[in-house]
Amino acid sequence: MAKTKTSVFFCQNCGYESAKWMGQCPGCREWNTFVEELVDKKSLSASGKMKPASEAKPVPLSAIEESEEDRISTSMPELDRVLGGGVVKGSLVLVGGDPGIGKSTLLLQVCKNLSDRNVSVLYVSGEESPRQIKMRANRIGSFTDKLELLCETNLDVIRGVIEQKKPQIVIIDSIQTMYHENVASAPGSVSQVREATAILMQIAKGMGISVFIVGHVTKEGVVAGPRVLEHMVDTVLYFEGDRYESYRILRGVKNRFGSTNEIGVFEMRSEGLVEVENPSEYMLSGKPENASGSIVACSIEGTRPILLEIQALVCHSYFNNPRRTATGTDFNRVNLLMAVLEKRAGLQLSDCDAYVNIAGGIRMNEPAIDLGIVLAIMSSKLDFTIDSKTICFGEVGLSGEVRGVSMIEQRVSEAQKMGFEVCIMPKVSLASVQCRTNMKLVGVSNVREALDAIQ
Repeated sequence: MAKTKTSVFFCQNCGYESAKWMGQCPGCREWNTFVEELVDKKSLSASGKMKPASEAKPVPLSAIEESEEDRISTSMPELDRVLGGGVVKGSLVLVGGDPGIGKSTLLLQVCKNLSDRNVSVLYVSGEESPRQIKMRANRIGSFTDKLELLCETNLDVIRGVIEQKKPQIVIIDSIQTMYHENVASAPGSVSQVREATAILMQIAKGMGISVFIVGHVTKEGVVAGPRVLEHMVDTVLYFEGDRYESYRILRGVKNRFGSTNEIGVFEMRSEGLVEVENPSEYMLSGKPENASGSIVACSIEGTRPILLEIQALVCHSYFNNPRRTATGTDFNRVNLLMAVLEKRAGLQLSDCDAYVNIAGGIRMNEPAIDLGIVLAIMSSKLDFTIDSKTICFGEVGLSGEVRGVSMIEQRVSEAQKMGFEVCIMPKVSLASVQCRTNMKLVGVSNVREALDAIQ
């Protein structure tokens, strides 16, 4: 008798499939990530039977009418901004984040807002009982009958309920608890996660239902399961922040219907998540006065300019290998900028410990904050104070030059709105400022000119 099941090894990080166990994955180059799973050869795929070739008819691209996507507003402007203007009908959205960060609370608030506007929502939970969800919902407020709960993990049962109820929005919490009977491996495995996502994608596209999927993250900060999961969905949102802090950041890293790298800022309170309408004001709250090593820089996240405080502490090291630490930005980038300062500006930093921090708990990697990091390190090393009404932005090259950045007018307008008086920026970008401003714009070409501008 022929075998119906066979053992296959999958990489837990990227989903690479192999007939035998391997120490290092050829796909993602990670070590000890292969796990053995049983695969049923007779099981049907999520898409079911294939259509005959006679039924598949190609359509000319010129015959397709272009129109705006039909969106549903969540009544949460910060979330709508990250999604690109609202929830697109028939889209598949993945929401990832650390345990306890607030993913379920955020989606439950979305359910409340949508149900209040007569939008039918089905909340499918594989981790909590209806009583547990009710206890959390009582903190948020009262719900209408448009929100229905289903505590189930069998995808065949879930599909049947969706086809019967035909809700406009479906929440799956979480994808790691769902399983399909035709897949022999355990829930949360690579095979189950991939099969479950394929079924949900078929439901979303075939029935025009918007589906939100909650995904747990690994210790590396990526969604647990194969990376193919992120390629299958339309939008990937990451909920960031320390679970012991009050502020949360929702970041869009992939969006087929809007801008990528857009962020929304929320504050966790007893009644749930509250939107922070002015992130720049929040980031600058508690900024020290008359302290060296501190300056405000302007970064762009998606289409939004955000002002943030960059802090640096440079002190003499008593060890052979000085310690370097970067919080909120790329560690290697900080080391590179310190090497530029030592070579191009003549600062002796090889015998100094250096600590760079972006206050507020946000992480920024945009090159425009290079000038802020450089000026903060200079201020701490030479022990002088930068005026609190001064702001800066610009990319720093290996030759010490200050290069131009994009969206100059938006940065200047945001700085003026927050009450800054002096803006240190790349000299090549001065001509790009067409808006009216009362600020003093100082153009610099290299790090030496930038040092002269703040002293």
